[in-house]
Amino acid sequence: MKKSKAIIQKAFWLLLTVCPNLLLAKDYKLASPNGHNVITITCDQGIGFKVTNNQSAILAVQHLKLVLEATSLGVNPVIIREDRREIDKMIDVDIPTKFKEIHDNYNQLELTFKGDYSIIFRAYDNGVAYRFVSRLDKPKIKVKAEGMSFNVFNAHNTIWPYEAEKHDNSFLSHFEYLFKNINYTDIDSTAVGLPLYLTAQNDAKVIFTESDLFDYPNLFIQKSDQLNAVFPLVIESQQQVGDRSIKILKKADYIAETKGTREFPWRLWMINEDDASVLRNTLVYQLATPSKIAQTDWIHPGKVAWDWWNDNNITGVDFKSGINNDTYKYYIDFASEFGLDYILLDEGWTKSTLDLTHPNPQIDVPMLVEYAKKKHVGVILWVLWNPLDKDMNKILDLYKSWGVKGIKVDFMARAEQYMVNFYTRTAIACADRHLMVDFHGAYKPTGLERTYPNVISFESVHGLENDKWESTITPGHDVTLPFTRMVAGPMDYTPGAMHNVVKKNFFPAFSQPMSMGTRAHQTALYVLFESPLQMLADNPSNYLKEKDYTTYLSKFPTTWDDLRVLYADAGKAVILARRKGNLWYLGGITNWDPFNHPVKLDFLGKGKYQMELLKDGINADRAAEDYKLVHKSVDASTSLSVPMAPGGGFSAIFTPVQNE
Repeated sequence: MKKSKAIIQKAFWLLLTVCPNLLLAKDYKLASPNGHNVITITCDQGIGFKVTNNQSAILAVQHLKLVLEATSLGVNPVIIREDRREIDKMIDVDIPTKFKEIHDNYNQLELTFKGDYSIIFRAYDNGVAYRFVSRLDKPKIKVKAEGMSFNVFNAHNTIWPYEAEKHDNSFLSHFEYLFKNINYTDIDSTAVGLPLYLTAQNDAKVIFTESDLFDYPNLFIQKSDQLNAVFPLVIESQQQVGDRSIKILKKADYIAETKGTREFPWRLWMINEDDASVLRNTLVYQLATPSKIAQTDWIHPGKVAWDWWNDNNITGVDFKSGINNDTYKYYIDFASEFGLDYILLDEGWTKSTLDLTHPNPQIDVPMLVEYAKKKHVGVILWVLWNPLDKDMNKILDLYKSWGVKGIKVDFMARAEQYMVNFYTRTAIACADRHLMVDFHGAYKPTGLERTYPNVISFESVHGLENDKWESTITPGHDVTLPFTRMVAGPMDYTPGAMHNVVKKNFFPAFSQPMSMGTRAHQTALYVLFESPLQMLADNPSNYLKEKDYTTYLSKFPTTWDDLRVLYADAGKAVILARRKGNLWYLGGITNWDPFNHPVKLDFLGKGKYQMELLKDGINADRAAEDYKLVHKSVDASTSLSVPMAPGGGFSAIFTPVQNE
């Protein structure tokens, strides 16, 4: 009996030595403020958690770990402390794209482990998130890998990103995804970028992405039996191919070399009861580091007269159009007439794309800046990222001396640690000089626009420019973007096409491009698509031919104080109401199917409003440029019926009527 007892005791202590937490495992629960989302964290040989939404199990996350050179954080974890917090505060948004104020309400649990690290978990009413925190007594550590796998239970109605153009390396990309409705079981093993849209077994909409990304690579997802986190490795050597592409010659065996004491990016699952809730979700912004810019009154969002999409094919002038001073004076005059804030000098204004300090002989930037200033218009310059990276301070000092208001940085097309750090350095260097930044050829937003509000927008979207060479920018694509790419943050899609055609009449045309869908659909994008720097992509000559329309278009702001979702069905139709000051704006679009949904104006305040409504004309199903502009007195009791043609839409402006 004694011998048997000794054997049992020996086995017990041996088991504790090999698996120290196996017999002492404890579940830690964290509920959201309203109790609808509950995280249950388990720490045994590894760390994982499950999430229930309205008492339905929807999500399981496993294998949370950081693999370093000498150790792995998250393997055989030993918990030494737990700390809980309840946060309920308001965030004032510097450059708001949804809400001027955001209610930031969550419950937090931080588990501290032996080995000088912790994991912070947060439960919101509309999502869950976690991040690693290291406190290692080392100036630098190499992260060899980060582990994380998850499964959305019985996932269905998945909207999955893919790229039409196949790449040898999915981490070298402009991240301009198309989207397809696909069965979860049919997702292939191609690594894709974020955000991801999945529907859980209880029909909750689960959007996975990340936030607060600094000094670390982007997270991608690759499916096997689960959805697994994968990351681009550090690039040790590369070969330049032309002026804007690279060939990777050698990669390191780690994903980041970073500080030993730091907070790692948030891994975030938005949990929304329906598609309308997806559009209201601001967790990427909420989880980002607050602004590091003390004074932001110099940052001026606005609309931009853009040259590149329309290929400078202006008409009715007595000079030769192109990349020259006369053409850009024409853009400035147009912008001034309609109250647009900026013009953009895109590719071609420099003597070469690799020399960002010398304009081509036909361009005098200081003269144009001065000419524009007299007409209350600012100038923004396009630059390639690589030459900017090599001599950033000299180039930006020159632009500041010229009086330029910002830069559009292009063709980064990578997402590893070095490139993430380039974004941060650019944001800081521009902020120091009161310059705004629009990142093109970019990965998706991760909250950088909160930390550095001068980062005014991002591309990372399959936008209108693609109409110049392919047939992928359909109304169905447009009505999918708000629920996928735009969930991550501002989106420089560049709307504004004036030549609009029905499906059968579309063809790509590089120099005189057109858009699929109706004029009313294209106009509604100025309400639906969030970008504090919003382009008017088409030719000023085309806008000037329709001055009543252009006057209407010029009235839409690019930042917003409030948002109401009136209808939302990803890929089918969306109708939004947004407020700026005491004015309300309305926008709705459909896919290739005609659509009509009653629009109640109960979001309006007390009193009467004058409505300007731009809707599909009676013949818009045949001639997509057909629209009708209606003026009408309305109030909060009014209900509108606005039929949308195939590929159609509508927009409206509501101005309060002053009491006499």
